[in-house]
Formats: sequence, structure tokens, C-alpha cells
Amino acid sequence: MKQNATLKKIAERLNVSISTVSRALKNHPDISEETKKKINELAALLEYDPNPYAVNLRTHSSREFAVVVPSLSNFFYHSFISAIEEDARIDGYTVIIYRSANDPVIEQEILKSCRHKRVSGIFIAITSGTKEIEPFLKLDLQGIPVVFFDKVPKYESCNKICVGDAHAATIAANEILKKGITNVLAIFGDKNMSITQVRLQKFTEIVSGYAEFKAVHANNSEEAEEIALSMIPGFEKKRFAVFCMSDEILVGAMKAIQRMGLKVPADLGVISISDGMIPSLFYPEITYAETSGFKLGKLAFGRMMRCIAGSSFAQTIIDESILIEGGSI
Repeated sequence: MKQNATLKKIAERLNVSISTVSRALKNHPDISEETKKKINELAALLEYDPNPYAVNLRTHSSREFAVVVPSLSNFFYHSFISAIEEDARIDGYTVIIYRSANDPVIEQEILKSCRHKRVSGIFIAITSGTKEIEPFLKLDLQGIPVVFFDKVPKYESCNKICVGDAHAATIAANEILKKGITNVLAIFGDKNMSITQVRLQKFTEIVSGYAEFKAVHANNSEEAEEIALSMIPGFEKKRFAVFCMSDEILVGAMKAIQRMGLKVPADLGVISISDGMIPSLFYPEITYAETSGFKLGKLAFGRMMRCIAGSSFAQTIIDESILIEGGSI
């Protein structure tokens, strides 16, 4: 089996020191051009490839970013990751993607792995069961910046990049009232998540007094489908709309609507908060308050690079929503 080339082997072949080989490969000005040429030619011949783990130990950084998400089935997270990968590549970083499966135990195992790999920074959407912020703060103290996005902790003194949850809910609620709809089935997500709590509070605040509405919770698209199947029949003799808090819930609600043979917007209106891809899959396209994962990724990467450059204060950045009109309400 072919043995990997090392700095030591190159140094022995050319009868120079290991430090000379290392500096020559980094084009250090103290090494003569002739020596650099010999060392680089031999390194190429031997197919020398620096050991990334050894480099990590020396530099205390892997030039890798970790992105931790609860699920990879969410288009919002795909968009976020695309933005991070795009900017990371430009700046000479690579990206590792981890899935926590919305399990705080797995999340802690991922943080441990990131610490051992000496990643340059971590972007994370926390699980619904994450209670302790201390492990994340310790990483920051160890020189690994943490930028929370989308699903973020309530703790104030940390870097958070959020969609405008209250603003998105406001846009959706106002559009329902603008259309003169006075009956609403509002399907929200996990009640333990701050994102759900903010959207529910703002939506309720605006709609209360102007429309009769029922607010319910679904933890995934399957639950959203079951809720829609059981509750929509109670609204059918009224002019009503279904509000979906997220793309995942929209998928379940639309599946139920199609199973019941109902037509949008003839039989009911539908409006959602969305990244934008899922609404475009239906005809007519679903009207939604945009929360862009791609935009959020760009904002998060910018904040991460400022942290790496030495910014020591915590910052919360909010990306406000806009209404994208389809033909569903």
C-alpha cells in the first residue's frame, strides 16, 4: 500500500529541515526560490497533501463552518445552506452540515464534534427541546463563534439572525382582513418554539375582534393534514381562509384540501408564511408573507465573518417580510 507523503519524508529526501519544507510550501520569503522550486516539485511528485487535522492542531481552526438544522426536509434550510456555502466558498471556507433531528441530545453531540474538529464557526437552528444556552456560550469563549438563526434562544446576549416573525404574521393577518374574510382556521407550529409564540401572538392580536378564528398547533405536515381534514368541514358553509404558519404546515393543509376535492380560492382562501418555493408548486399559486432562507443565510454569514474579525458584542438582526401575492385568497 502506498504511504502518504509527509513533510518529514520530503525533508529527508532533500536533506533540509522540516520547517524549511513547511515554509517553502507556504511561499515564505525567507526561503530561496531555488529551494522552493525543489521542494514544490518533490511535493508534487510525491502527491503531498497537507493533513487537515494536523493543520487544525497548529492553527486552532479548520476553515470549516458547521450548519446545524433540525431537519433537511425544509426548503427554508436548503436555501439558508445554499447562501452560506456560496459565501463560504468565496472566502476559502468549506461547510459541514449536521442534522439534529430536533433532538437536544443529538444537538449536544454535534456541538462536541464541532469543538473537536475546531470548526471556525457554527450556524445553528436549535431544537424545540433546547433549554440550556451555556454550552453555546462556552464555544464562543473557546474561539468558536455561534450564530443562531431561525429557531433561536430567548437569551438576549448572543448573535441571532431571525426572520421578522411578528411582521410576517402581521402581513398575513392584514391580507385576510383586507379580503373581507371573517372566519379563519390558523394552523401554527410547535407551541414550545419562540417562532410559533411570536407569530401566534401577533396574528391573534390583529385578527381578534375582526374575525372568528380557531388557532391550532401541528408539529409536522402529517399533523397539519389531519387537523385540516377534521376541522375544515366545520367552516365550509362560511367564507373562510386557512392560515399556515410555515411551508411544512402548508404542505399538510394543501394535501387535505386536495383530498377533500375543494378548490382554492373558490371554496376557501389559503395564505401562508413561506420561503417561496412550496407556494409556487400549486395552482393558483399560494399568497404568502415571504421569509427568505437565502437572505437569512447572507445576513448570518456576514455576522459570522464580523465575529471572526473580532466583533465581541452580541447582535440580533431581523429580516423583515414582504407580501407575495398569488391567487389563493
